[in-house]
Amino acid sequence: MSKKSKKLIRQLAAQPDAPAAAPGGPDDVDAAADPYAAFAGRDWGFRFLPDAPAEPVDEKALHLLMKEWRHGRASRTIGQVLGDAYFMIFSLVVLGAMVVNLLLNSNQHAAGCTTDACLAGRTLLPWAVLFAVATLTLAVARIFGPVLASAAEGFWLMDAPISRTRLLGGRLRGVVLGAFLVAGASAALLALLAGAAPLGVTGWALGTGAAASGLMALAAFEQSRERRVVVRGLQIVFGTAAAAAVVWMVLVAAGRAPLLDALPTAAPWLVAGAGGVLAAVFGVAAFRRLNQIRRARLLSGGSLVSGMQGAMFALDLGLARDILVEREAVERGHVRPTKGRGLGLRALIWRDAQRVVRFPKPLLGLVAAALVPYALDALGIALLLPLVASLGLAAALVPFLGSLRVLTRTGGLARSFPFPTRDLRNALMVVPTLLAAAWMGVAFPAVAGVAGGVQRAAPDALAVTFAIGVAGLLGAVRWQTAKQVDFNTPMVATNAGALPPALIFNLFRGLDVCLLVTAPLMFGAPVYVSIGLALVVYFFLGVDMGELQEEAKEQQRIAAAEKAAAKGTAEKIRISRPKR
Repeated sequence: MSKKSKKLIRQLAAQPDAPAAAPGGPDDVDAAADPYAAFAGRDWGFRFLPDAPAEPVDEKALHLLMKEWRHGRASRTIGQVLGDAYFMIFSLVVLGAMVVNLLLNSNQHAAGCTTDACLAGRTLLPWAVLFAVATLTLAVARIFGPVLASAAEGFWLMDAPISRTRLLGGRLRGVVLGAFLVAGASAALLALLAGAAPLGVTGWALGTGAAASGLMALAAFEQSRERRVVVRGLQIVFGTAAAAAVVWMVLVAAGRAPLLDALPTAAPWLVAGAGGVLAAVFGVAAFRRLNQIRRARLLSGGSLVSGMQGAMFALDLGLARDILVEREAVERGHVRPTKGRGLGLRALIWRDAQRVVRFPKPLLGLVAAALVPYALDALGIALLLPLVASLGLAAALVPFLGSLRVLTRTGGLARSFPFPTRDLRNALMVVPTLLAAAWMGVAFPAVAGVAGGVQRAAPDALAVTFAIGVAGLLGAVRWQTAKQVDFNTPMVATNAGALPPALIFNLFRGLDVCLLVTAPLMFGAPVYVSIGLALVVYFFLGVDMGELQEEAKEQQRIAAAEKAAAKGTAEKIRISRPKR
């Protein structure tokens, strides 16, 4: 028994309510050694607490107390952090001024264009942006909540007998206001690029922002009702409307459809008014029902946000996408297993084809990517068409390369296949290559200039389309096969702290390949230069540098062993002495 336990027993035995043992008895030794002897006469029965009124608790005070507990260990203030990051702030100010100047110049240049393609883009592009922003707003609201709570708040506060309305009201207002600001800024940026007048830019910014805030409030109200049918239905409707607006814009630019002159100029202001009314009505209704949202529904969004924060801290967009894919798989529940077909590498190819048939949702992204070159050609931005179109194709092909990502990130699973790394990657690229070929066939007329852009002959347009498609395919492969950041490597000192040298390049993976392959096209170089660069990139993407380093070390080890055996001085195996 420790000294502390003996001291505690002596203190408890000295209490006045402790039963005194009869001295001189035969059980003196056992009573002194028994640590529970002091509690022998205590009543251990259960009793309810007295009926006293509960002390009133302020929900806001509890929330502030929890916030202080979480942030109380911060060693630096926000002012000190901004003071250390003065160089970054200065760079942002300078770059912001350059971007604003570029936007104003682009607006003046686009406003001087009076062709049918420019008028169609100026008229229909804001509508396409409005519908696309509405679709994205509903998707984000459906995935994250939109009202959510962290795990700590769910454990400490959500089960307490307090009102959740005062705890979650600020968050509801925050997401509604955030949707208004982000959507309004995006609409204003694209309206400037389309050459709209200042009054039109303001109207579309207010209209798009108000519509996004109203839909976010509607999603919060549906969250309190535990319904998702309305949000999913509206998401499908707005997505279809956005695609229809882009297709109509392309048809007008190609001279296949008339431009609707009957669209009222007050349309953005009407949309802004309707969005404001929608935000006010459903915002108040959702605020009144915040107390009805289940804790599990709140915590699911909070856990998703915490996982996304960890992924973004490492600048790993692939990990963030993996988290979203896992959440979507959990929502689907279970699927019916299907039997494979083929032997060897053909079995892997067949599995990828089965995934496309069983889950065709990513094909919608491929269709949207096929509209990108038509929209750019209709807007007269033919210079950036190769880069932007390849980036859109790369983003659309990423969901079809899930098997490649699994085998790349799981080295043990890849080594269990009796095939070289290059053969595995080639097999897993077959289905995405076929989809990229289909995209090339659809995008060929846009590259040829059917929508009023740069006119190219059929052989040249075919070669350029092939180069753009290969750039998008290789960009998607690069994005999926990139290695994780090694935090064991020597760090680089920055104003934000110590960072691994390869961390910042995580944001540019995939983009670097698309830019490398399409840069000669944008600078007017021959097409075969881009195709040659694509072949070089393909060769390096099929090589696993880690595997090559391990093979080189193994060859060096075998050569050293053979050399030592030839000399008769084989290296002895040394076993280190175990240490405590």
